[in-house]
Amino acid sequence: MVVSLVSAVLLTAALAGAGVREPAAGIFDSQAGRSSQGKIDELVFARLKQLGIEPASICSDGVLVRRVYLDVIGTLPTADEASQFLKDTDPDKRGGLIDRLLQRDEFADYWAMKWGDLLRVKAEFPINLWPNAAQAYHRWIRTSIRENVPYDRFVREMLTANGSNFRVGQVNFYRAVQNKTPQGIAQAVALSFMGTRAQNWPQDRVEGMAAFFSQINFKATGEWKEEIVAFDPAKAGPAKLVFPDGTPGRLSPNQDPRAVFADWLIAPQNPWFARNIANRAWSWLLGRGIIHEPDDIRPDNPPGNPRLLAYLEQELIAGKYDLKHLFRLILNSQMYQLSSVPKSDRPEAAANFARYPIRRLEAEVLIDALNQITGTSEQYASPIPEPFTFIPEGQRSIALPDGSITSSFLEQFGRPSRDTGLESERSNRPTADQRLHLLNSSHIQRKIESSPKLLALIQSGTAKSAEKPGKKGKHRRSDSGDRGVTRQPDEIANNLYLTILSRFPTPDEVKTVAEYVRSASHKREAATDVVWALINSSEFLCRH
Repeated sequence: MVVSLVSAVLLTAALAGAGVREPAAGIFDSQAGRSSQGKIDELVFARLKQLGIEPASICSDGVLVRRVYLDVIGTLPTADEASQFLKDTDPDKRGGLIDRLLQRDEFADYWAMKWGDLLRVKAEFPINLWPNAAQAYHRWIRTSIRENVPYDRFVREMLTANGSNFRVGQVNFYRAVQNKTPQGIAQAVALSFMGTRAQNWPQDRVEGMAAFFSQINFKATGEWKEEIVAFDPAKAGPAKLVFPDGTPGRLSPNQDPRAVFADWLIAPQNPWFARNIANRAWSWLLGRGIIHEPDDIRPDNPPGNPRLLAYLEQELIAGKYDLKHLFRLILNSQMYQLSSVPKSDRPEAAANFARYPIRRLEAEVLIDALNQITGTSEQYASPIPEPFTFIPEGQRSIALPDGSITSSFLEQFGRPSRDTGLESERSNRPTADQRLHLLNSSHIQRKIESSPKLLALIQSGTAKSAEKPGKKGKHRRSDSGDRGVTRQPDEIANNLYLTILSRFPTPDEVKTVAEYVRSASHKREAATDVVWALINSSEFLCRH
């Protein structure tokens, strides 16, 4: 069976008329009224009222379940998970879902991926950690997230760590800095944990901070690519320690200046630390920071809503730097649960969070979603040979431990290079070649056509009856054409919409799919066209 590109395009256009291609209020909005649920809502809605901007409606349950799964664990809900949530009549089901997702293993996978971007977890050039070290670094990050280590402790452990880069994962923060001079390390610390670009500071300010990192020693061992990273009291001590706020630093004899800096950094009164991570967390969940860009905090780039950012900082400190506490506050707010359908076209609306912003899925999340829908897997490669970079079949992209392990899909769809630690390294802007790949590539076609999972949604009985094994355990399509009994078109529509879009189809969508499938001479081919149309819709490709 060859999927008809023309048919898929025509069906995509037909489904667009039914509301699939672009947000439509009937699908994306709920009938629930807006009301402030806490301080976040009070501050955001007050600001919008001051500006005369009407916020969007509250999003529908179908939108919410997909949104929260993607934002919290970088993973689509299964059809069963989506259906159970949609049928649940508990008025508190949204909060319950958020709490459950924050405890899932995928939470650690997804947020380790996000931190891996910022902390430059990459074995190959130009970071050159080597796989043993990259994997140790990733393992430490993921374990810290899984165990919900307080953010201040997480950062202090990185800044004060000593030991082998193969055995003490957190020392790789220093090895992942391309410029390992004290000035280069100071700039990396400022970017990662203060959200500011120290290369734009006056030179004396950079040198004052750099002095805290002047006694780090990198010592090779007898094991290839292993290094011991440690404070070395034998190295010449800093001439003058000055914190970025201009306060002089003081050391006791043989005291590690990194520890002195770390204690200053994580202190509750620090003007950068809590502000940076509160702003980043908001940006990760809402698509832009209260200070935008989130890693460009400076006096002439003020927050759009200063009181909101101050509240998030206070909550983080009062919650003892528990990032899940901060996430929970944001996710449970009505502001986060607004629809993506705007009620104002004023340019200030986006900057003041008048609606949930539509954003394309990250490369890793998108390929994992395609694999989950089709029941297939992806192959990954690295410039470094096995066994150091062996990835078992079925590995999810969000759980890859090393930025050097990649695929052509990840590169094409904007996965960051992890060279600088800047948020802007990741590109989620859609391109023409990405659209063509999704619509007309053999890569996606093979996933759809060889999918026993999709076949089971289209035909009654087991997928096994219409599949036979190919080489190396892969499935290849049977030559016998449509086998088994094709399900009823409305059942096909329900199955595919729940699996791909995490919601039930509207009556118009059921009608469009049913008419298309009934009119086709090959029902299975027609249902496959529906799959192509749905995965090429903006509703599937984007957070909304």
